[in-house]
Amino acid sequence: MHQFLLNSFQPKILAVSQSDIVTILTIVVIFFAILLVLGIRKSYKLKKENERLDKLSEEMAKQEEKYKDFTDGHMYGNK
Repeated sequence: MHQFLLNSFQPKILAVSQSDIVTILTIVVIFFAILLVLGIRKSYKLKKENERLDKLSEEMAKQEEKYKDFTDGHMYGNK
């Protein structure tokens, strides 16, 4: 009876073969490798876009805004 109680509390070990473990780990590695590649690609695209916007911002800052005469409109009664 005492031996039966000790055996009933031991954890059940699932029978998983080594090839099953290797297959699962391979799938997990491939999944995270794809995520890593997509993340690196996205980071590269964002860096290029940031450089393009910085260049555009610098060009806009260098441009002198010329005065525009807005009184030529019909609302100011130029006759």
